[in-house]
Formats: sequence, C-alpha cells, structure tokens
Amino acid sequence: MRKVVFAIAAHPDDIEFLMAGTLFLLKDQGYEMHYMNLADGYCGSTEYRAKEIIKIRMNEAHEACKVLGATFHKPLVKDIEILYEIKLLKRLCSLIRMIRPQILLVHSPDDYMEDHMQACRLAVSAAFCRNIPNFMVVPKHDAVFDSLTVYHAQPHGNRGYLGELISPDIFVDITSVIEKKIEMLSKHKSQKDWLDKSQGLDSYIEAVKVFSSEIGRMSQTFQFAEGWRRHSHLGFCKKDRDPLSEELKKSVLQAETAIA
Repeated sequence: MRKVVFAIAAHPDDIEFLMAGTLFLLKDQGYEMHYMNLADGYCGSTEYRAKEIIKIRMNEAHEACKVLGATFHKPLVKDIEILYEIKLLKRLCSLIRMIRPQILLVHSPDDYMEDHMQACRLAVSAAFCRNIPNFMVVPKHDAVFDSLTVYHAQPHGNRGYLGELISPDIFVDITSVIEKKIEMLSKHKSQKDWLDKSQGLDSYIEAVKVFSSEIGRMSQTFQFAEGWRRHSHLGFCKKDRDPLSEELKKSVLQAETAIA
C-alpha cells in the first residue's frame, strides 16, 4: 500500500517553517511526499515587480521541494486571494482525490493572517469532500474513500490571531533533521535577503530556530520540535487513527506526557 503525505500551506516558505522537519522524518519511514503552496507569493517583496517575484519564488519553492524529494504542485491563486469559494475548493478537492494521501498537513485554524486560516479551511473542506461522489470537482476525479488523518501545524510564532499561546497536542522531535529543515528554508533566497537587509544577518534562519526551539521547550524534552493538533476524525478516519504518532513513535511526545 502506498504511504502518502500531502502538505498544503498558503505561501512559499510556510511548509519549510512549519512542517519540513516532520516531512523529512515521514520520508525516512517510506512516505511519498507531496508539496503545495496555494498562493504564488507575489506580495513577498518590496524590491521586485509582481511578475518577476512570482517567477523567483516559484523557482525557489521548486528548489526547496527538491531538497525534500517531494512532488511539487503549482499554486492556484495569488497572495491575498486565498478565499473560501467554490471554484478553488473544487480544484483543491480534485488534487486530493488524485493524490490520495493518508496524512494531510495543513495550517492552524487560528493564525496571524487570513491567508493561512483560509488555506486551512479550504484544505480541510476539500479533504472532507474527497469521498462525496456528488461533489463535482475540476478537473474531474472520482470520489475516493481512503482513510485520511488531518493535522494542524502550529501558527507562526506559536500564537493565535489574538496573541494567545497555542500549545500542540503532539510534539515531533526534529533535532536530527533541523539542518535539513534549514537547508530547505535557505532555498527561499529572496526572502532571506529581504529579511537579512531589514532585520539583520541570518535573521531568516534564526527565526526558524527560535520558533522550533520554543516548541521544543514546550515539550520539556526536545531541543527542536514541530507541533501538531489532530483534526476531528469525523468524516476522515477512525476515532483512534493517528498515523503521525504511529509512524514517528520514537520521535513523538504527546502533550499530556509533556505536561506530566
């Protein structure tokens, strides 16, 4: 049986910041990798015009995806145009039906910006509709009935849109792959250069280390970690289905264990 994980995020470099360590560990367990940013990243520059930065960020995302060894799926919309609407939902559901993942990694439902939260809503709804035959998708793909478990990454900065701390239910130890995560992130050179100029040398790389180390401290065990919350099983999988914890059990800590 194919083991497939699909990471869906809003912008180029979101997967690298939030999910890459977990993806590398799943790859080591034999998972087929699929990588998608819903938006093209054209707002991520004060230096380049839209057409130019779209091309730059597409190439950077391709290079990052190569580091992971994942299948790259092109963005569907522009930045700030990730809206919960039927045309986009049908296109994303079609892709999920085609890929047939068992694990879906998506944004937190509460985050500092709308693109992230809308990307989350769209991905979850598209996954929910994967097994509804009467929901017509574009391009056409028949409904699939595979078990699918959805996990929400931590929001940027580990804070929700009101600034409240968001704590994960599952901690994944990414200490062994932190350098691979940084290598993948460093492919987004336009963003690194922009932040280095505006905030200081290596601020881009330092930000992901700080973010990952904060989750590590929450775990009270790991140096660097990524955090996850499992979506409700209803409409997706059996109640006790948790393939992320099952596959990465040597690198996983449940929140109740960390608190204890």
